[in-house]
Amino acid sequence: MKHHDTRPPAERAVLVGVGPKSQTALIRSSLEELRRLADTAGALVVGETTQALARFDPATLVGAGKVSEIAGMCAGLRAGTVIFDLELAPGQQKNLEKALPGIKIVDRTRLILDIFASRARTSEGRLQVESAQLSYMLPRLTGAWRAFSQQAGGIGTRGPGERKLEYEKRHIQSRLKFLKAELERVRSARRLRRERRARVPVPQLALVGYTNVGKSTILNRLVGSHAAHADDKLFATLDPTARRVRLPEGGWAVATDTVGFIQRLPTSLIAAFRSTLEEVEAADCLLVIGDASSPQLEEQRASVDATLADLDTKGIPRVEVFNKADRLTAHARADLSRLRPHAVLMSAVTGEGVAEVLARVESALSHRWLKREIDLPHAAGGLARHFYESAQVLSHETRGEKTRWRLRVTVENWKRLQALISEC
Repeated sequence: MKHHDTRPPAERAVLVGVGPKSQTALIRSSLEELRRLADTAGALVVGETTQALARFDPATLVGAGKVSEIAGMCAGLRAGTVIFDLELAPGQQKNLEKALPGIKIVDRTRLILDIFASRARTSEGRLQVESAQLSYMLPRLTGAWRAFSQQAGGIGTRGPGERKLEYEKRHIQSRLKFLKAELERVRSARRLRRERRARVPVPQLALVGYTNVGKSTILNRLVGSHAAHADDKLFATLDPTARRVRLPEGGWAVATDTVGFIQRLPTSLIAAFRSTLEEVEAADCLLVIGDASSPQLEEQRASVDATLADLDTKGIPRVEVFNKADRLTAHARADLSRLRPHAVLMSAVTGEGVAEVLARVESALSHRWLKREIDLPHAAGGLARHFYESAQVLSHETRGEKTRWRLRVTVENWKRLQALISEC
């Protein structure tokens, strides 16, 4: 029996790269990234164009001449969607919809939100996506938007899009108020969990980096399993995944895989995912991961640094890792090692560099986590309960009249344990 593919055909899309004349290289690299975003969202990119401007056109962003050119491209390439590589103001969106009748207008923010909607797996992730989407939609509730919401889905209509665009503004505002309260409840619960976790003697490690650099694959390699969802798509990970990682000198850390960063990441999205990103702020060590094989490595690292600067990460030790080293030529490897002598070259595929990464993590944790050896008489065995409650017990062995305890313990907990030990 012959099976027919019932999936709708991919949307044929034209991409529009936009930026200042002084940033032509950024326009090109960002457009390449937009192509990958469009592919992740399920679009078929059939054409591209760029516009470098001394100043953006307040009416259409790109100017009447470029709009006319885009209309011709859509007609010739049978494209029904145009994706702009910047966030459009509501007025610009409305003017473009009038100038390009029958064409769906999508900007970078709407495209990323659409991908987020398809990636959210937890209730918290779905709440965050819906809040961000509705905040974006609210000032854009025009007749054209309602018309598109009634069409058969597609890019920009996933998540709450199809069902929520029919609401009046007051209904969306009411829903946003509810979502804000729910997210605050989630944030409070997360804060309590984090406080409880801070009392539990386990170091916290956060994997951060540009989207699609291999963070999830690295986490799986460090853990020795396939616990984290890894995929060669942008934003394959949206909800944080936490797993235990064994450390070289004994004990373990909890490693959390986080949502990837991206160029021109809208501040509204950072705000929407604030509670998730708080996991980064609570870490004892950041594993900052880059794609060693990417031609845009430096631009991507700059975006990561800028996003981390917006978070409260000052003072948290960082281990810099360049993944996908197996894709480098010997010459490229030597160049990268010279430019970034303190970074670890790693391959999550082959396992190269894993031991060095873990050793660097162990060293980085020492700023807050001390390793201590204590010889206690057997009569002081009652302290064992406090050791297990306030420290990681790496080992303990009987040595004649005493027991030697090897601990990994925070500076704060060590002070408390010292007070108890002095009383024995």
